[in-house]
Amino acid sequence: MSKSLPIALAWLLYFPPTVAQTLKPDSLNRFVINFQLTGISQSHPAFNAPYGGQNSQISEATEAFSVTSTLFIGYRLWRGGALYVNPEMAGGRGVGKTLGIAGFPNGETFRIGNPEPVPYLARAFFRQHFSLRGRGDQARTPTQFKGASLNQVAEYVPDHRFTLTVGKFSLADVFDGNSYSHDPRSQFMNWALMSNGAWDYPANTRGYTLGIIGELVTPRIALRASGALVPQIANLSQLDFNVSKVNGFVLEVEKPVLVFKRKGIIRLLVFNNKTRGGVYKTAIDKWVASGYTDSLSVNVSDPRDAQGAYIYNGATKYGVGINTELALSKDVGIFAKYSWNDGRSASWVFAEIDRSLNGGISIKGARWKRGNDVFGAGLVINGLSPDHRDFLSVGGYGFMIGDGKLTYGTENIFETYYKATINSSLHLSLNYQLIQNPAYNKDRGPIQLWALRVHVDY
Repeated sequence: MSKSLPIALAWLLYFPPTVAQTLKPDSLNRFVINFQLTGISQSHPAFNAPYGGQNSQISEATEAFSVTSTLFIGYRLWRGGALYVNPEMAGGRGVGKTLGIAGFPNGETFRIGNPEPVPYLARAFFRQHFSLRGRGDQARTPTQFKGASLNQVAEYVPDHRFTLTVGKFSLADVFDGNSYSHDPRSQFMNWALMSNGAWDYPANTRGYTLGIIGELVTPRIALRASGALVPQIANLSQLDFNVSKVNGFVLEVEKPVLVFKRKGIIRLLVFNNKTRGGVYKTAIDKWVASGYTDSLSVNVSDPRDAQGAYIYNGATKYGVGINTELALSKDVGIFAKYSWNDGRSASWVFAEIDRSLNGGISIKGARWKRGNDVFGAGLVINGLSPDHRDFLSVGGYGFMIGDGKLTYGTENIFETYYKATINSSLHLSLNYQLIQNPAYNKDRGPIQLWALRVHVDY
């Protein structure tokens, strides 16, 4: 065992929460610091798999552990303006090296399987709120007060405002939110439940990017837009600064609604990404023209020529996502999401999903006298575009899936969890997932997965 591992674990378990408790702010302190640690142990038994490829999920019984630890540091500079910095440490891996399942079952894992905790800078961004009604509006009342929390300093926020965010962040922090299905540290863990699965949102392998976000917010509607960097190679760390050729744009409209006097929210998201990735049909045509000697994956997930130079293949991916939620009562909520992308070019960032439909329910434990506990259950149906399906059928590999051949079927997922709140800072969750046709292959699976999740926050 590396000597750095005990030191890293000591830092994870002692230093951040100690600092967070010591510097706990009062209601108007300029400075805020919070901490989170999430550990997930997940396993699956052996499952049916008559064959496999380089991106297949391991068919033997296997288990994996992941851990993330984050410091959320914020400083209020002036009225409406604040700076946020999030150093983070992560280690471990997902089951089967995070391969072979499109809707992967652990939303806390990235695809670099490093068992030892590694520190890095997750976020560093500036945020400014501009009132749309001037300084004397009624927004500066206690009813609009936002208390100190994760990446939120204590401040009064105008109810009619324009908010500008610039720097390094995760687009999932702002877009595609959902009260019942968005946070893998406390809610559903599957990638296709925590986000719109077909939104290939700009990010490096850890889920962060550099960019700019603008938000126009009123009590009746919110409009958000962003431009951000995408990686040079599919789902790797290095971001591509050639923004004239490669980039990612997203636009979202959020509208509160009432359904039979029950509060709900509808979100509509559209996106357009340009990457160095290849086009599936073009890759197949080149493979056939070469006499079946070229690699199908050349210029699809790795855009480098024979000399190792990065090239631009003209890939454009566009799509849409619909995200809804409805509070049936103060303790029961339901949600549903649908997302689609054109699926002509390589999946580049998030998951190899071209169509995704999901829905579920979240129930707080007040009925069994555990008001801070939560039970959740959800269903997912993931699918591929015809071009993506053909590419995998002839033996192609993306950055995440590929069994060497394919008997296509939709990837169907059931997930349920129970989160027990031990105290205000400690939460334990049991999680079960059943995945039919992993990586869209009817010849493999089903896979059953069990997980224990420990989450600490201050």
